[in-house]
Amino acid sequence: MESARYRLSFTAGGLLQQESVQLAQLYLDLKDWTAVRDKALSDNILQARTVNTSKRFCREIISRLKMLSSGELDLLVQGSIQEQAQLLWVSLCRRYQFIADFAVEVLHEKHRGLQPDLQHADFDSFFNHKSEWHSELEAIKPSTRNKLRQVLFKILQDADLLSGAYTITPALISPRVDELLKQGNAQDLLLFPVNDPEQQRRTP
Repeated sequence: MESARYRLSFTAGGLLQQESVQLAQLYLDLKDWTAVRDKALSDNILQARTVNTSKRFCREIISRLKMLSSGELDLLVQGSIQEQAQLLWVSLCRRYQFIADFAVEVLHEKHRGLQPDLQHADFDSFFNHKSEWHSELEAIKPSTRNKLRQVLFKILQDADLLSGAYTITPALISPRVDELLKQGNAQDLLLFPVNDPEQQRRTP
């Protein structure tokens, strides 16, 4: 039986940390995502070169931010750079099951298995395995597949989960992020390269 189709539109941008915080702050002020979109476009808050680019990035960022709870949005705006990156990584994984599966099955498991390097071959192996259950992956051109890998690795680097040399960076989950995730779904901690999610108690 074929699994639910993967969304793969995350190639529209990387982690988009600064832009996401800006729109999250706007949402806390306006309390309406349509109003956020309209103001972001009218004021060119994302400083895009064209209207179409602004629309694309605005749509992408809002779709991710909608994955966060009110408490998580508050911390996204008020928290440290590290906390912001951790929350945005979670929002991406909630939005894109493809990324979530990769995070749990490859990133987390390689870290637990003391395999510190993340290689292109790891992505390719994951992609090939998932293609058996997701026909939409089989139809993807090699160039698009390479783009997905490139963007995902860039997102991991932006989130400080992967070094420039493709070495997995163990996540030190802040107590505030840890508490919020456990209020929702503690399994979200498995999205990070951590040894024991139940023992993640670190200072921001």
